[in-house]
Amino acid sequence: MLKDMWSVFMERKDFFLELLFEHLEISLVSILIAILFGGLVGILISEFQKTAKPALGVINFLYTIPSISLLGFLIPFSGVGNATAIIALTVYALLPMVRNTHTGLTNVEPSVLEAAKGMGSTKMQILFKIKLPLAMPVIMSGIRNMVTMTIALAGIASFIGAGGLGVAIYRGITTNNAATTMVGSLLIALLALVMDFVLGFIEKRMSKHSVKHKKTNKIMAIIAAILCLGIAGSVLINTQQKDTIHIATKPMTEQYVLGEMLDILIRQDTDLNVELTQGVGGGTSNIQPAMESGEFDLYPEYTGTGWNMVLGHDGLYNEDLFGELKNEYSERFNMNWVGMYGFNNTYGLVVRREIAEKYNLKTYSDLKSVAGSLIFGAEYDFFEREDGYDALCEIYGLTFGKTMDLDIGLKYQAINQKKIDVMVIFTTDGQLSASDVVVLEDDKNFYPSYICGNVIRAEVLEKYPELEAVFEKLNGLITDSDMAELNYSVETENKEPREAAEDFLRSHDLLR
Repeated sequence: MLKDMWSVFMERKDFFLELLFEHLEISLVSILIAILFGGLVGILISEFQKTAKPALGVINFLYTIPSISLLGFLIPFSGVGNATAIIALTVYALLPMVRNTHTGLTNVEPSVLEAAKGMGSTKMQILFKIKLPLAMPVIMSGIRNMVTMTIALAGIASFIGAGGLGVAIYRGITTNNAATTMVGSLLIALLALVMDFVLGFIEKRMSKHSVKHKKTNKIMAIIAAILCLGIAGSVLINTQQKDTIHIATKPMTEQYVLGEMLDILIRQDTDLNVELTQGVGGGTSNIQPAMESGEFDLYPEYTGTGWNMVLGHDGLYNEDLFGELKNEYSERFNMNWVGMYGFNNTYGLVVRREIAEKYNLKTYSDLKSVAGSLIFGAEYDFFEREDGYDALCEIYGLTFGKTMDLDIGLKYQAINQKKIDVMVIFTTDGQLSASDVVVLEDDKNFYPSYICGNVIRAEVLEKYPELEAVFEKLNGLITDSDMAELNYSVETENKEPREAAEDFLRSHDLLR
């Protein structure tokens, strides 16, 4: 494993280092905000003790909210991406900052304060020249804990389309690439340890009351100022960058490949920049609102998903409704369907082979008599979709003994390890042929058509008409078997999604 990790890191060093700097940027912004705001709150509640208990109670309550829940709550207000991640990380960083600042200030020796008052010192002089310096070791201890926790927690930011090393972890899980997951995890751990070591060094220096102590403070202030300016400059450059197409993809192997294809062709055939946000957690439920708000410009979508999940229709979708689908997208969202790839990635059901043979299971209807003794597994959003779990069970009269929510990248591991008995799959899954499962027949034709294409904001297409030539190249380019092979090459043969995309485009003479 170590050899594989080193090989992956060296082959994709630029990718991991870019994610490392993104991770550091997100973490530092959150940490700096928490230090400033949390420190201020800690000072205020230590000066006005009656406010301490309710203030700490509120912060304690926020700290107990699960990170996934907090991210989901924030998305409607701040959208997907770095802003939401920074807000969430700041919320979690407040508790150790506020608590340690309050504890340090309130535990200063009373006799020292009385002596300062007796010498005529003002409240501000006592605060800044006596209380804060004496409380600094306790405050620094809180900062160290907060920094380590924030860097570790920042890994979850990739779930909502933010950057950082969580991208490598989540992508590795989704594409069945353990080495990529481990490298991302190890880099987060190393970053946290390095930051803790640096802060430990600073803490020791600050505890020494000498002339060098003042010099150290000045040096650290300069370093902090440089970090702030660097972060501000990075944000400014990103916000001023023009002519950039913002592409999002869902957390699925084939979407990673499609995202890379779009990136490659747009960069090659136009003068536009591309910002590719891979694997947005929640898929359509988070990407579509971000499209409507203008955070994303383009993403690969499936016709059946658009009909049922975005437009909210109850009936089964078929491709005869494509004209109506396009018209509704245009009228309601001012978005177009373009570059229809050609493959149909519809849902299917599989059971472990030994169970299929034991109960002679061949169709979905055959499951009805044995479902009560089986465990059904699927990705999270399948249980919430209009055309998902509830609708499936209603049509076929199924009542499973137990259900299990799984990340989309872990389903095949779960069924191969006999943790689940039945699971929903996509017909283009690369791991399907490598698993000991039986695909059941959808004998009531429950699942609608899911032809894959791209949804783009109409104003973007009008502004950059050169994109139309790119989408024309994609029309009918990929068959079901092509997509299954591409997925297999990434999930089993350990190709990188970009490499798989380049090889496929080159085989169709689309690369110059």
